[in-house]
Amino acid sequence: MSTEPRIPPGGRREIGLVATVVSTIGGRALGTGPLNVFTTLGRHRRLFLPWLRFAGRLMPRGKLPRRDTELVILRVAHRTGCEYEWRHHERVGQRVGLSADQVAAVRQVPDAPGFSERQQLLLRAVDELHEQHDISDELWGSLRAQLSDVELIELCMLTGHYEMLAMTLNALRVQPER
Repeated sequence: MSTEPRIPPGGRREIGLVATVVSTIGGRALGTGPLNVFTTLGRHRRLFLPWLRFAGRLMPRGKLPRRDTELVILRVAHRTGCEYEWRHHERVGQRVGLSADQVAAVRQVPDAPGFSERQQLLLRAVDELHEQHDISDELWGSLRAQLSDVELIELCMLTGHYEMLAMTLNALRVQPER
C-alpha cells in the first residue's frame, strides 16, 4: 500500500487564509512546519471552518481535563493505527502532563500500570466505543461515578470525532510533519 498522500497539502491559494493561518500557528506551537492536517483538510474550504469550530470545542476547549482528552485521543490513534494522530498527540499529551511512560503505556491494555482508576476507565471506554460502537452498562456505571453528564457526552463525542478524523487522515494518507 502506498504511503504517498492521496490529496497533497495545499498552499494558501488552495486552502485560503483561515487554514493557512491555523496551520502556520499550529506548526509554530509544535516546532514543525505548517500542519498537514490543516493544509489537507483546508482544501475543502466550505467544510473546514465548521469542522475546526467543532473540533476546537472538544479540544482544547472541552470540559474534560486536558490530560484526559489527550489520553482518549492517543488511545483512538493507537486503536485506529493513525500515525499522524499518534505523533502529534504524543507531544501534546506530554505538554499537558502525561508522562512519557504513560504515553507509551497507552499502546498496552487499559489497566496497564501507571494509570489512575479514572484513566483506566477512559481507556476502556475508548476500546468499547471502537469495537462495539457502544459502552456496556457495567462500564457506564463505573464512568458515571467518575464523570459528570457533560463529561460523559463529551467523552463519546471526542472518541467519535477522533475516530472519524483518524479514518480521514489514514484514507487520505496525510503524512506526519518532519
